[in-house]
Amino acid sequence: MKFYISTTGIKRLTISNSNSNSTAVKPPAPSSTAPHRRISTRSILPLLLTLAIVLPFLFVRIAFLVLESAADCSSSPECSGWRFFSRDDASHSRLSEELSRALVDSKEGGSVGSEDGVGSFNQLVNEMISKRQDMRAFALKTKAMLHAMEQKVKSARKRESVYWYLASHGVPKGLHCLCLKLAEEYAVNAKARARLPQPEYISRLTDPFFHHLVLLTDNVLAASVVISSAIRHSAAPQKLVFHIITDKKTYTPMHAWFAINSIDSVVVEVKGLHQFDWSEEVNNRVKDMLEIHRLIWKRHYNDFKDGKENRELDVLSSSSLSLLNHLRIYVPELFPDLNKIVFLDDDIVVQHDMSSLWELDLGGNVVGAVVDSWCGDGCCPGRKYSHYLNFSHPLISSNFDPDRCAWLYGMNVFDLEAWRRSNITSTYHQWLKHNLNSGLALWRPGELPPSMMAFEGHMQPIDPSWHVAGLGERPPQLLSKEVLEDAAVIHFSGPAKPWLEIGSPEVRNLWNKHVNFSNKFIKRCRIME
Repeated sequence: MKFYISTTGIKRLTISNSNSNSTAVKPPAPSSTAPHRRISTRSILPLLLTLAIVLPFLFVRIAFLVLESAADCSSSPECSGWRFFSRDDASHSRLSEELSRALVDSKEGGSVGSEDGVGSFNQLVNEMISKRQDMRAFALKTKAMLHAMEQKVKSARKRESVYWYLASHGVPKGLHCLCLKLAEEYAVNAKARARLPQPEYISRLTDPFFHHLVLLTDNVLAASVVISSAIRHSAAPQKLVFHIITDKKTYTPMHAWFAINSIDSVVVEVKGLHQFDWSEEVNNRVKDMLEIHRLIWKRHYNDFKDGKENRELDVLSSSSLSLLNHLRIYVPELFPDLNKIVFLDDDIVVQHDMSSLWELDLGGNVVGAVVDSWCGDGCCPGRKYSHYLNFSHPLISSNFDPDRCAWLYGMNVFDLEAWRRSNITSTYHQWLKHNLNSGLALWRPGELPPSMMAFEGHMQPIDPSWHVAGLGERPPQLLSKEVLEDAAVIHFSGPAKPWLEIGSPEVRNLWNKHVNFSNKFIKRCRIME
């Protein structure tokens, strides 16, 4: 039997067997009133495209509404009225008002103890979700968390300042070893005790024909770098005469170093403070000066300890109490036979010949210093007067300009004859008395603030390329390679001295290349290793 179905519908049914006998059954013709019910492919495709566009939009919209509504309600009936294509402005307004009210309430609630806070923001979110707390609780806990974080940041900054203070004012083991070895050498080696300078050069110490440079320092290694760099770059080193003033404890190692490492035709004088024979009047004035500076330092120290002093701890540097630093104002008394000198700090490096400094015309002024900056108008090479002086006091605000640039100390030309005529040292002491009578509140600790005030009207600006400072700041000043190369003197002013571990590696090599690492004492003490 065979079964046939036509492709155009069941119009004919044929059943047959394998034999020749067959029977055909023809169904009745379909009625003309029954239409064909078929779905066209052309009608399905637009429908699918429309759904593909609309459904993702509906899904995203519903997801946003669910997230927004979760902040307003949990299971209340009003949550069932979500609108799919419009924002619920009223609910957002209520949320904003509630959050603002909670923040105001938490502010009026006073301080929050750290025990009320949470450890992290994730912990805060988890706690708010699990306990379903209101906005006021969220604001209070957030405030407590931020308060605890703020206290931690303040504590970390204060610890950092203390660590920097200790690191910048400690004596490295290598430098301490160097002084001990040189003092031992002074005791056992006659050459280390040789007279400085040699007898044939004694007359040069007061001869105005020569170029006189003055250092007040107790750092043997730093003094050696200053002198070796100056000699290396001098066009006429035989005209240089160096006068080193140091304290009693450093005198023997300082003398031993320059006696053993003497340079032909270069005069180096080493003199200790104990070798000066000053009058009773000068001694009393020096003692009064040091006592007032000590009181200023103590006042700022107490303010810092009590949390009243917000400035950096660098103002409490031990150099603010150093006798050698404060004796700068007594240079005319230290060298009564000299008329013009170049004063150098011990943290500088000389990079070019300085002979023309002695030929500078100071215009009748006492000191020549860098005031203008390599960085252009309105940019100070150092700091402004407002950094050093207290302009909230009428005595300061009526005499000085807070936006004025302070001149750089550390490489200066002094006309000692003009200094003696202008009586600047007495003016310096008058300002010290004003500060004492004003509750020690006129300036920060240090020798520079009263010096700027005493030299007011007696300073002659010199070219900025003579002196570039700030290489010891943290971080060091961003100076271009051209500025550093053009500078006659680079100054490592700031706490990060090049002989310390905290010295900046970017600029330390400018100082290291003048250290004589082949010296046997340097090797024994492993300096800079």
